[in-house]
Amino acid sequence: MRTPSLFRGLTLAALAITATHLAESAQAQGEPSGPPTPMQRASQLDRDGQTAQARRMFQALIDSAANPAAKAQAQRAMAMSYAFDRDCASTVKFESLVIAYWVTREQAEPENAFYEQGEMSNEAARVCLDAGQIDVAEQWYRRGYELGTKEPAPQTHPRSLWEFRLAHALARIAARRGDTTQARLQIAAARRALDGDTAMAAQQERYVPYLVGYVAFYANDLATAETQFTRAIATRGNERDAFQHCLLAMTLERLGRQAEAKTMYQKAYDLATGHNPPAAFVRPFAREKLRLAGSR
Repeated sequence: MRTPSLFRGLTLAALAITATHLAESAQAQGEPSGPPTPMQRASQLDRDGQTAQARRMFQALIDSAANPAAKAQAQRAMAMSYAFDRDCASTVKFESLVIAYWVTREQAEPENAFYEQGEMSNEAARVCLDAGQIDVAEQWYRRGYELGTKEPAPQTHPRSLWEFRLAHALARIAARRGDTTQARLQIAAARRALDGDTAMAAQQERYVPYLVGYVAFYANDLATAETQFTRAIATRGNERDAFQHCLLAMTLERLGRQAEAKTMYQKAYDLATGHNPPAAFVRPFAREKLRLAGSR
């Protein structure tokens, strides 16, 4: 849930990370590009389930990094590599190293440093939540809010963004705990954050159907979950969101519509071309679902 303002005043580290994701996206869409970099090759190994081999390559990149920015980029990639194995603790370990790098940039570029600290905290939290480590996820989501909102004025990333993100996260956490009442209260808090900042809402509104569907899914309100996830993936900006497609597949499977679920799992798998928390969850999860479907 990044905002375009991040691209203002990017450092070499941020530009390197962004360039990697853009190159991966270009490859996924069939656009011409040069030979894959070691980072891209290692990322593909993770997507293919060869995580041990990928981590050897990421460690080599960490060890040979030319500067702290490059080292932080490789450490973030290593954190995501562990996410493909649902290893919450190791993901947190490497995201913490990236946060430590951004602490060193607070004086030089506060407009990026505090945002990135919050972003890395949330990234770790997302991995831990998807891995079922709910208490750890809450701890890191709350830390992400605290770090992100330390950005001094004039802020390029408004407090309202962090308020929305935290409410969104706490609603999902409550849903995973089976506390539907609290989850709905947090949905309302997320709604208030959006309504209070229309500029921020223009970027973040598309994550609301996903949130409502997520809470409904864990409350076993499958009809609502299907409606909301179907709406979510039809919303502009979400058409290629692998995680939201996977959530719809999970809903269809629970509804007993196995053929439709298999088709949606395949689509989610094919869309999971990044090296990020959504792909880290979807690739191994959908791969196993498709394997089981094929063995029936």
